[in-house]
Amino acid sequence: MNRTFKTLSLFFITSAALFSFTLRPGSGIKGTVAPAESAGTVYAISGTDTLKVEVAQGAFLFSDIKPGTYKVTVEAKAPYKNFSKEDIAVKDGEVVDLGAITLAQ
Repeated sequence: MNRTFKTLSLFFITSAALFSFTLRPGSGIKGTVAPAESAGTVYAISGTDTLKVEVAQGAFLFSDIKPGTYKVTVEAKAPYKNFSKEDIAVKDGEVVDLGAITLAQ
């Protein structure tokens, strides 16, 4: 009986510990680029960290990034010009939407 009690106690303690943690959405940066075919790579830079994603169907998403302040640069294809935006504050669990970015020629 003592062994059964210890086993059940361990099971309940482990179960409680597992369910006490909740999943939180990750931090990120997202946006769209127009014209869609004018952009190739998007970079997010924070300090010495540089992240990159490819634009797909005119949209980009950096997911599960560290909270902090970022500079986002859209690398454009000729004849369009690169686009940069600085001081993008990303908080824990928040996805910052940069909205529609229109590249100039």
